[in-house]
Amino acid sequence: MKVFEMLNHIKKELAQVGILDNAESEWLLALALNVKRNSLRTLTELSVSQVENVEKALEKRKNHIPLSYIFEESEFYGFKFKVNENVLIPRPETEELVELILKNAEDNMSILDIGTGSGAIAITLAKKTQAKVTAIDISKEALKIASENAKNNGANVEFIHSDLFQNLKGRKFDIIVSNPPYISEEEYSQLMPEVKNFEPKLALVCGEDGYAIYRKIIEKAPLFLNKNGKIYFEIGYKQADKIAEMLEKNFKDIVVKKDLQGLDRMVYATIKE
Repeated sequence: MKVFEMLNHIKKELAQVGILDNAESEWLLALALNVKRNSLRTLTELSVSQVENVEKALEKRKNHIPLSYIFEESEFYGFKFKVNENVLIPRPETEELVELILKNAEDNMSILDIGTGSGAIAITLAKKTQAKVTAIDISKEALKIASENAKNNGANVEFIHSDLFQNLKGRKFDIIVSNPPYISEEEYSQLMPEVKNFEPKLALVCGEDGYAIYRKIIEKAPLFLNKNGKIYFEIGYKQADKIAEMLEKNFKDIVVKKDLQGLDRMVYATIKE
């Protein structure tokens, strides 16, 4: 089968199950062939074994399994990360959070990543700075994936199994960052099947209103931050005002930043003296 014929076949099959993104077919084909997407135009004919690999991946995608889970790989900030059903697939919005931190981080700083998941934030910060990075998660399965990703990317990150600050007694950090679960139960029920049926609910949903983890982190963070320490959050696009209000008691210089889509997506602040 020729490449253009396979692309048309993939588009048609995906359209029948409501997946209409044209780039999706190219990504699926490139990943199944283990080539770069922009290399597809240099290919002409597919072998029988290549066609079989593509068809296997296509059947999974037609069941709305995300491509990152089908191929157990996702890219974040130019690094490759192993992902599976135990961790969220890293999002482009979170790259913007990392970029924000990098503007303020110094090499001798200590950084804590709460709810590290695949380790995307912690590993990227460790690779892009000389800061001492610690990453925690309540999920032992997630920590196994994060540790493997750190090894594969040559990143020096300390991983600790901890429910928020539980196992960090006596530790202090210059920066605390978290992309916590912030979706409400109502919002969760309306998510696309790729997210609701395959990504870990523990990493997505927290309480009826989606603010529970923010409250816990903000309440305890002052005990774990050094003087002039900063806290960074990724947030839901409707949550900025509420989270800024939560921060006001113990934090100053509260800043809300928009993502590239123009939506409120990040909040950061400095601890009061």
